[in-house]
Amino acid sequence: MPKPLLPIRSGEYFWNSGMFLFRARPSSPNWRDAIRRCWKPVGRRCVSPPRPDFWRLDAEAFAASPSDSIDYAVMEKTEHARVLPIDVGWNDVGSFTALWELAEQDEQGNAHRGDVIALDCRNTYAHGNRLMTLLGLNDVIVVDTDDALLVAHRDAVQQVKDIVGELKAADRGETALHRKVYRPWGHYDSVDAAERFQVKRITVKPGARLSLQMHHHRAEHWVVVRGIARVTRNDDVFDLNENESTFIPLGAKHRLENPGSEPLEIIEVQSGSYLGEDDIVRFEDVYGRDSSC
Repeated sequence: MPKPLLPIRSGEYFWNSGMFLFRARPSSPNWRDAIRRCWKPVGRRCVSPPRPDFWRLDAEAFAASPSDSIDYAVMEKTEHARVLPIDVGWNDVGSFTALWELAEQDEQGNAHRGDVIALDCRNTYAHGNRLMTLLGLNDVIVVDTDDALLVAHRDAVQQVKDIVGELKAADRGETALHRKVYRPWGHYDSVDAAERFQVKRITVKPGARLSLQMHHHRAEHWVVVRGIARVTRNDDVFDLNENESTFIPLGAKHRLENPGSEPLEIIEVQSGSYLGEDDIVRFEDVYGRDSSC
C-alpha cells in the first residue's frame, strides 16, 4: 500500500527554495547526464559542448523543446539528488512588493533607491537611475529603468505578467531585447532611435572582434571615443584612434575589432530604410553565429 500522506504540521516536509547546486567538473553523474536521462526531449536537442569562450544554444532546437520547470522535469525524477535543510534568512523576493517589505523604510513606510524626492507619500517603493519625484501617492510602486517605466498599485503589481502578454501580442521589440544588449564580443547600448536613424554606443572587449558582415538596408558612421579600433571595410584594413571616424557604406563588407588591451568604445550612427538586428549577413564569425543572432 502507498505510504499515507502526512499533514504539513507533522514537520516531515521542507519548503523548496529553488536553489540547486551541481558539480562544475565533468564528473558522473552530472547535470547534463541528469537532463539526458530525465528530460529526454531537451537532452536530445540542447545539450552540446560549449565553445571555450562562449555558449550559445541552437535556436531551432531550443524552440522545439517543451516548456517545463526543472523541478518537474528533472529533480522529481533523478535518483542522484539530495535535499539539504538549511535555516537561514530567506525570501523568494518574487515581486516588487517583496522588495518594499525587505527594504529600509522611512517613518511613512516609503522605501526608495536612487535620486527620489517624495512629498506626502506613504508606503511607496521607488527605484530608478535618474531624478524621480512622487507627490501625494499611497501604496504605489514606481520602477524606472533604461528599458521602461512601471507605475503600479502594490496590490496589482503581480499583474505585470499581463502587461508582458500585451507587449508580446503587439509584437513589441521590448519583449526580446533590452536597450543594452550583450554579445560574445562585448555589448551595445541603443542611445537614440527614430525613423531612418539609430545611435548606439558599442563596447568591444580587448582582443575581441565582431563578425565580417554587411547590411542590405543601412549605412553606418563609426566614431572612436576610447581605445583603438581596427576596421575592415571591403579590401581595406586600417586602425582608428580616439576622435577619429570612418563611414561604412550600405552593402560594404566590414568588421570592427579591438587589437588593444583596453576596452574599445565607439559611437555608431546607423541610417537607412530598415535598422533591425536581422539585417546582418555574416561571412565570418569566430563565435559560430549565423545571421539570426
